[in-house]
Amino acid sequence: MQTNVSKFLRLLVAFALWAAVFGSIALLVIGCQNLPLASVSSAPTALTIKLGGWTASPAEQKLLKELLQDFEAKHPNIKVRHEVINDQYMDVIKTRLVGDAAPDVFYLEALEAPFFMSQNVLEPLDAYITPDFDLADFEETLLKSFKYAKHIYGFPKDYSTLALFYNKKAFAAAGLSTPPTTWNELRTYSKKLTVDNNRDGRIDQYGFGEIPELARQAYKIKAFGGQLVDQNGYAAFASDASLLGLQLAIDQYQKDRSSAQKSDVGTNSGSEMFGQGKVAMVIEGNWAIPYLTETFPNLEFATAELPTINDNKKTMVFTVAYVMNKQTQHKAEAWELISYLTGKQGMTKWTKTGFALPSRKSVAQKLGYDQDPLRTALVAGVNYAIPWQVGEYPAAIVNNFDNQFVSALLGQQPLQQAMQQAQDEANQLIKAISQRLDAPRIAIK
Repeated sequence: MQTNVSKFLRLLVAFALWAAVFGSIALLVIGCQNLPLASVSSAPTALTIKLGGWTASPAEQKLLKELLQDFEAKHPNIKVRHEVINDQYMDVIKTRLVGDAAPDVFYLEALEAPFFMSQNVLEPLDAYITPDFDLADFEETLLKSFKYAKHIYGFPKDYSTLALFYNKKAFAAAGLSTPPTTWNELRTYSKKLTVDNNRDGRIDQYGFGEIPELARQAYKIKAFGGQLVDQNGYAAFASDASLLGLQLAIDQYQKDRSSAQKSDVGTNSGSEMFGQGKVAMVIEGNWAIPYLTETFPNLEFATAELPTINDNKKTMVFTVAYVMNKQTQHKAEAWELISYLTGKQGMTKWTKTGFALPSRKSVAQKLGYDQDPLRTALVAGVNYAIPWQVGEYPAAIVNNFDNQFVSALLGQQPLQQAMQQAQDEANQLIKAISQRLDAPRIAIK
């Protein structure tokens, strides 16, 4: 135990070199507060376990509270203390693991999973699985993000892929009746949908909303056979194949002038610029649906699977799992909580409102998401989606890519130069950290 903790402490010191905090698509966090749950019973014999995670909205927090209360009612010998950690979640979890104060069960997003799985701080869950848990019911694309060295370390609680959101009124005004099915079509549509009402050079509506982050560009890289990282975990996104995918965004933004970033139109997200009518198309996840329907109730929009690129169907998938702290003294109880939250009954209750998609196929079918007009495209995408993972040191790769790609998008430097610089700086950082730790990296397949 001491060896693992000491190693983990050295890792945290090394992480200070690059301020590694990255928020994904899935981590739209607000505030920071603890939410103690009302106990169903105050019996002195009940054992308390801690559940750590973040919340994206009050509605989500309320739903989880109800779900945990239901768990406690079914397990009167177990109480759950829910700890909401919305500020620098991953840093807090790493620090608490070092101090032997981490939650018994906690959220772990796929992006961070390779590092945690390699450090011997998570409990392998294989031995706890029983036939009635129905492991085969999970979407394999999601499950494999939490497999390492022939073990399963987490079960995904939900997920989202990316889909094309388009404004139906804007399409009709431009004489368009169906969504684009190829990226070339999307580019043509984008030109038609870009509107300058006053003919004064100021665009009132762009055709497409561009999000220049690796999490939203990775599928373009993959469509041309490019890689995000190599088999040793080093950044590899500056290859010729990768640049072909990234050039699509550059050309549309610089040559066509038919796409815009959120900062170009004074908004904070892709969903917001779409909802405000600043863009007619945007690529977003399931999280955008409740936001758009609640915030812009008069908006008429639809979704479609992402257009093919280079004759390839690609999208991204973002997921978060429940994992068990290896140091917990209450492993049996921790598994009871994980198996309930990711079981068919618990997952049905968790995803029934539609703010997240169930990672179990049977639950998705039961709730009808594969037939939902707005969610069909998102559910279909999971079969060919690329998991959002970039090795053990994601911040080194993601931060360098995002910084340099924005520079290229704005025309401040050539794309090839920007990506080579980002790749070199990321790999120098990874090499320095690995040498300092003298620890092996995960081989990325």
